[in-house]
Amino acid sequence: MSPIKNMTIVEIERSGEFVRFTFKASAFVHHMVRNLVGTLVAIGRGRRESSWVEELIEGRDRTVAAPTFMPDGLYLAKVDYPAEIMLPEPPPFSSIHAGFAS
Repeated sequence: MSPIKNMTIVEIERSGEFVRFTFKASAFVHHMVRNLVGTLVAIGRGRRESSWVEELIEGRDRTVAAPTFMPDGLYLAKVDYPAEIMLPEPPPFSSIHAGFAS
């Protein structure tokens, strides 16, 4: 498997004190999202300029990038698979969380 992934969407939205990062790619490698978030948080907090991202990508040296972001608050919301894989439909959301009151 190639370590080269194609990222098609990067969205950053602020809602009050929360920031939502949305990433869509052909696949992800281990800690890829946590590394991206760590870099974007460093830029957002003013520790680095936005041009730093290009320097990191061109330099191809993970040791000079921001620390891997902690997993707290990060979660996988959705996985899309190509239709040709023919996976079964997941159960309705309500049946997954049937034990919780809304």
